[in-house]
Amino acid sequence: MSADAERPLKILIVGGGGREHALAWRCVVEGHDVEVAPGSDGIAEDAACVAIAADDHAGLIAHARANAVDLVIVGPEQPLVDGLADRLREAGIAVLGPSAAAARLEGSKAEAKAFMARHGIPTAAYHTVASLDEGRAALQRFARPPVVKASGLAAGKGVTVAATFAEAEEALRACLEGQAFGDAGATVVLEERLEGEEASFFVLSDGARARTFVAAQDHKRLGDGDQGPNTGGMGAYCPAPVCTPAVHERVMATIVEPTLAGLRAEGTPFVGVLFVGLMIDADGIPRVIEYNVRFGDPEAQPLLFGADEPVVPHLHAAARGELTPGVIRGRAAASVVFASAGYPAGSTRGSRIRGLEALQGAPDLKVFHAGTRRGAGGWETNGGRVLGVCARGDDLRQAIARAYEGCAALSFDGMQLRHDIGARALRRR
Repeated sequence: MSADAERPLKILIVGGGGREHALAWRCVVEGHDVEVAPGSDGIAEDAACVAIAADDHAGLIAHARANAVDLVIVGPEQPLVDGLADRLREAGIAVLGPSAAAARLEGSKAEAKAFMARHGIPTAAYHTVASLDEGRAALQRFARPPVVKASGLAAGKGVTVAATFAEAEEALRACLEGQAFGDAGATVVLEERLEGEEASFFVLSDGARARTFVAAQDHKRLGDGDQGPNTGGMGAYCPAPVCTPAVHERVMATIVEPTLAGLRAEGTPFVGVLFVGLMIDADGIPRVIEYNVRFGDPEAQPLLFGADEPVVPHLHAAARGELTPGVIRGRAAASVVFASAGYPAGSTRGSRIRGLEALQGAPDLKVFHAGTRRGAGGWETNGGRVLGVCARGDDLRQAIARAYEGCAALSFDGMQLRHDIGARALRRR
């Protein structure tokens, strides 16, 4: 890592959700000069926000040039799929984020599955379909109801884990004929349902080398006990004990290294944060559920809040092609997401949020804002996933307890949250 990478940096973070708030907080506490575009009222509590939309590529590039930005970190997936990182690199600006070609790993689940097949990366058996008739025929090839996935970007909500074949067919119909996810559902992946425990594995890459974070575990279903519809994530914790040192080695050898090598071989080396969603079976064998091409939300919150070493030098090194391999470790941490009434099908806005002031300055606890705004009467809801209460501790039990102590101080009309974040990990101990 160069000495230049250790000086205070001028950093521009693209996005405005809980992930970007966690990134901004991390960069600020490490002593860097941070702006977030477009940011949010909540993020503005920790970093400067500039009114440039994430899809305004020309505006972001102009701002980065005018302000001598050292590093741009692209938070959300859509700008990456749309080629923002390519345009920044063409302008000579260091950026943490993959090319549009590499971002297809997330932009198209169908293309991601084909990539895994080409490179022998372990994943579930699947069929890709583009019509209801094709889908019905493909259903007959499964011994059990499959998982139904809209191929395109659907904000984490385009997946149906079908309990019956009838439910699977209804999910197919909703994607292909009901326009439930618009163009994202025009192609559908039907996938064998894997058994085991999920883990979120994050890899920082400069195109040639990799440095990992400790494994995390997300909670996708809306309700306790993994009940209800899939969401963008209702909470997360790290480290995930299901990812033992032996499993970590298998993931690197059978999944991460072949993925990065395959991308290089296809002329699309990956620079940025690669998320590998894993299913780990009872024998400790990992298989890929999905790829994302950026930090996950809410996983970024405990990973970045819990890290006990500087993170920004590694992010900068990856963008500059100077990454050193290793693992970014930290304290145990957990984040509990509050969602608004109606989520994930919709959301309500304008509900008064009570109790945030009581948590300011609480030790080892931080509230990361996602869908909040300042109204005339104070903080109020402004989206589906509203905020995340994140805490760290000496072990997972302490971190989770601290997070829920923070949750007890907050309330708003119609709020939804899970009460079992990290329960599976605690049962292992």
